[in-house]
Amino acid sequence: MIIAERKPLDAILGMMTPYHKVLVVGCGTCASVCLAGGAREVAMLGSLVRMTRQTNDEPIEVAEATVHRQCDKEFLLPLAAEVEAADAVFSMGCGCGVQLLAETFPQRRVFPLLDTKFMGVTLEPGWWAERCRGCGECVLDRTGGICPITRCSKGLLNGPCGGYRNGKCEVDPTVDCGWLLIFDRLKELNELESLRAILGPKDWSHGAFGQPRRVVRDDVRTSAEEGHV
Repeated sequence: MIIAERKPLDAILGMMTPYHKVLVVGCGTCASVCLAGGAREVAMLGSLVRMTRQTNDEPIEVAEATVHRQCDKEFLLPLAAEVEAADAVFSMGCGCGVQLLAETFPQRRVFPLLDTKFMGVTLEPGWWAERCRGCGECVLDRTGGICPITRCSKGLLNGPCGGYRNGKCEVDPTVDCGWLLIFDRLKELNELESLRAILGPKDWSHGAFGQPRRVVRDDVRTSAEEGHV
């Protein structure tokens, strides 16, 4: 799940300053689950913006919509009439949703209302933790299902650094040492011997460094490439 947080209200109001009729679009999946941009958050923000602008004697018309997913164009196309009626569009989706909205409706300025943080999991209600950095070359099969890239603050691949103390990370003493977690997991699985295999240097060309990445299934590759996906 992609985790995001809403931008400060002052920043949002600043982006909306030139406009008198805006469309706020929420996302019913990740942004909704992390309580940042679902239908409830869209309604709350809409009311807050109207009230604040009215108080400042700068009334604004805020239309609200929430789609199932902002990262799929099929869910965005039904918004065409609402987008056309607005001066600008404000997305409460992740960065992918913002960009696809802008690509789908190039005639309208699209603004982000959230800061996209990371790919993570829910630990408790209202508490999320990063678990994947999208490095493009997963090694979880060799580390007991615990990612050394995200769980180790230094992203080490072959064991802990010399700075951990009492099972905690030297970068942040409130965080468990990622490699101690890996060691304990492999010990429980009776697979400690696997740690003798040395992982080579990380090939970061598979990750978020360089050109934009794509994944195209073999059964749709021809049609996708012809359409320049």
